[in-house]
Amino acid sequence: MEWQQLEHFKALAEVQHFTRAAEKLSLSQPALSRSIAKLEAELGVLLLERDERTVRLSRYGEQFAKRVDRILGEMEAGKTELLEALDPDSGTVVISFLKSLGISAVPALLSEFLALRPRVRFQLYQDSTRDMLDRLELREVDFAISAMTEARSGVAWADLWQEQMYAYVPQHSPLASQAAVSLQELAEHPFIALKKGYSLRTITDNLFGRLGLEPRITFEGEEVMTAVGLIAAGLGVAILPDVPIWCPDKVIRLTITDPDCRRTIGLAWKTERRLSPAAEGFRAFLLGMRNANTAESSVSRPRKILPADG
Repeated sequence: MEWQQLEHFKALAEVQHFTRAAEKLSLSQPALSRSIAKLEAELGVLLLERDERTVRLSRYGEQFAKRVDRILGEMEAGKTELLEALDPDSGTVVISFLKSLGISAVPALLSEFLALRPRVRFQLYQDSTRDMLDRLELREVDFAISAMTEARSGVAWADLWQEQMYAYVPQHSPLASQAAVSLQELAEHPFIALKKGYSLRTITDNLFGRLGLEPRITFEGEEVMTAVGLIAAGLGVAILPDVPIWCPDKVIRLTITDPDCRRTIGLAWKTERRLSPAAEGFRAFLLGMRNANTAESSVSRPRKILPADG
């Protein structure tokens, strides 16, 4: 069975007239008749009922026509998808990112990119850093935007921007009256942390670990805003990036006196994976913004309003 035979049958099924179908296909009527006869011979059934003046689908032809419509429709859809995938101004880019970046940073980046290439589509996931890397290795996403704290073979990484880390304490904590606090002081209080696998947990563990400290973790979660709620309830302290506090009368943010209390947000991708032109364009856009980043850049601006989750 040849692909053209299906196209010939579809045209004939639509008009149910050999002459008009042949004209639609730019074929001679005898050539169309031979094509349909060959198709019927291969299938072993009569697809058409013919008389001297008319032609109509047999019950087998009606049944087969439904399948042919689906087959040809899927083929056209596949062609369209391939053409879009090869078009840098179209296609789909799949990214995974920290939940913290979903309130401001990622929407701002996507909005600015789509202003340049409005026909590009995005598929978005929010994950822990470990899950992002898993998705990259499984080729489920094109990029991860995260604080990359776990190296993996075959994954490339480019820094985008940095965020300062702060201490968050309850209003009635003895630490709340201080202008700044040390890691040593934080380790002496009940500590609220994210689960292992989140980059913010890795960063926190490393900050304490380099001083030989081990905080008393009383809660492990996945959402920074839940951590802020627990702090507001007086249940512990935490180390987080700059986050919006909906209860400033209950949570106090303090500067950490220890050096290098920062996290770097960057872009990760699978090195041997061939990216679509749209994905290549998005990567070039992000790296170009990084290179042009200033105090007034659209990448650095969201840092002051991001809620973080690690």
